[in-house]
Amino acid sequence: MENTPKLRQYLFPFSFLYGIGVWCRNFMFNKGILPTEQYPVPVICIGNLSVGGTGKTPHTEYVIRLLKDKYKVAVLSRGYKRNTKGFMLASPQSSSKTIGDEPYQIKLKFPDIIVAVDENRRRGIKQLLALDEEQRPDVILLDDGYQHRYVTPSLSILLTDFNRLIYLDKLLPVGGLRESRKGVLRADVVVVTKCDPDLKPIDFRILEENLNLWSHQLLYFSRIIYGEMEPLFPEETTPQKLEKIRPENDVIVIAGIAKPELFVDEIRKHTEKVCPFLFPDHHNFTKKDFKKIQDKFKTFTDPLILTTEKDAVRLKDNKYLPEEWKSRLYYLPIRIDFSAKHYTTFDEVIVKHVSGFKKSRI
Repeated sequence: MENTPKLRQYLFPFSFLYGIGVWCRNFMFNKGILPTEQYPVPVICIGNLSVGGTGKTPHTEYVIRLLKDKYKVAVLSRGYKRNTKGFMLASPQSSSKTIGDEPYQIKLKFPDIIVAVDENRRRGIKQLLALDEEQRPDVILLDDGYQHRYVTPSLSILLTDFNRLIYLDKLLPVGGLRESRKGVLRADVVVVTKCDPDLKPIDFRILEENLNLWSHQLLYFSRIIYGEMEPLFPEETTPQKLEKIRPENDVIVIAGIAKPELFVDEIRKHTEKVCPFLFPDHHNFTKKDFKKIQDKFKTFTDPLILTTEKDAVRLKDNKYLPEEWKSRLYYLPIRIDFSAKHYTTFDEVIVKHVSGFKKSRI
C-alpha cells in the first residue's frame, strides 16, 4: 500500500537515515574497502533500484530465450520466501516452497537450463562454476542482484517501471527506492518497462532527458504483451483466447504481485464484471484466503478465475485449492516486446556481450 501524503512527512527522517546507510555502503564498495569479485564467464545482472514490480522475471526469461540455444545458461536467484537456506539447484522435485516462486516458474518454463538459488550470490556463482564440465554454465543471469555488490557483473541491466520512474521516486520508506537514484549510473543498459504502446517519439525523448544517463549507457523501452489464457490444470480444460471473455462474463482475479493494476486493467478491457482479490507480492495463499474467494465464487453462475503466471505456481500445489476451481482456473502468461529506438537492438547488445566475452578469453 502506498504511503499517504500525511504519513510521508513523518517518514522523511527515516528515509534520510536509510539513505546515509546506503550511501556509506556504496562508498565502501566504490573505494574498494568492501570486496567485490569478477568471474571467468559472463555474469549478466538484471535488477532494479526499487522494490518489486519492474518486470525482472519476464525480462530474465527474454534473455534466456535469446541465449539458451547457443549457450549453457544458468539463472541464479535469491529464492525469496523459500523455506530452505543456502545453495540449491532446481530439480524435478523442487517446488515454489523450496526454491521460491520465480525460480520455480523459470525452471518449469525452461527445464533444460540450470536454475539455482542462494542468498549469497558470490557463493552461488562459485558453486555453479564448480559443477562438472558438462553442467558448468557458459553464462550466468543474476535475477535481482543489482544491490548485491559483492559480485561485479560483466553487464548490468537496470529496469525502471514507466508507471513509477526512478527520477520521480524517493528512498524507502517514503518511496520505493532501495538506493539513491544515482545508482542508475552503475548500469550498462537501462530499460524502461511496462511502457504504454501509444508512446510518441517526443515521450521517448522526454524520458531520455529526465533519466540523464552517461553517454556510454544504452536506453531501451519495453512493454508487456499478454498471451492466451492457459489452464492451470490442462487435464481439466483447454487454453482459451483472452478475447473470448465477454462483457457479461464474471471474472475473479487472484493476484499476489507487486503491482497488479496492469494485470487487472488488461482483463477489464474485456469485461467490467471483474472481482479482484489482491494480495502482497509473493503471498502464500492460506485456507482463509481460499474461503474468502470461495464465498464470492458461489455467488456467480458461471465464473472464470484468472491469475498471474507467478501466482499460478503457488496455487497449483496448494492443498486448500477447491476442487471445483480446477476447470475454471487459468493463468495469463506474459512476454516482453522491445520498442525500436537505437540502431543497435537490445538483442544485439546481449549477444555481442556474451560472444565477445568468450572470444576475449580464448
